[in-house]
Amino acid sequence: MNQKLRIEVRLPEGHWSGDVSRQRPDTKLRIEETMPLAKGRGTAILSSDLDVEKDLHNHPGIEEVERLSATRYLVKIGAKGGGFIRPILDAAVIPDSPFEIRDGWVDWQIECSNKSRQLLIRLLRQDQIPFRIVSTRLSGNYLLTPRQRHVFEVGMKEGFWDVPRRTTLTDLSKQLGVSKSTLSAQIQRINSRVMHTFSEEIRKRSN
Repeated sequence: MNQKLRIEVRLPEGHWSGDVSRQRPDTKLRIEETMPLAKGRGTAILSSDLDVEKDLHNHPGIEEVERLSATRYLVKIGAKGGGFIRPILDAAVIPDSPFEIRDGWVDWQIECSNKSRQLLIRLLRQDQIPFRIVSTRLSGNYLLTPRQRHVFEVGMKEGFWDVPRRTTLTDLSKQLGVSKSTLSAQIQRINSRVMHTFSEEIRKRSN
């Protein structure tokens, strides 16, 4: 089952978009399209809050800049100018476009399997690239089935997940018209799905 991962990554020194955004921390770069090639080469179409044409021209990793409008540019990236960073390539995941960069931090949304997500995080840590996970959610699938959603809604209304609980498993099973063992299994699946889906967010928001 695929997930939608939103992750912010600190682009390394020498990466053209990371460097330009660090030089102009008051602006936001929006990469509308990108075509990465071998050895860090590629092309990109970007827009920004402010005029960054001079900053783009001055970066050694950029070979050519074409102004498309007041604050929109087509750039040709030279060798080692910075395409997708190595952990992205090695994990074989592709960030969605468009994406934004501010003060060296790129905000990527990536649809991938749980295995690919774990590999990406491991590679980022191995390369000591700073990152922060914003959210992880299921992609293209509902979090709960219609039946699980009904159990969840009734349980919330009756205070089953309150502390202390305002209803018991026995009373809730009677209200839902199912056996206590069946309801217990349903609640375990609900808890498991929610905890696995929001595990990174829980870690981020906890001491």
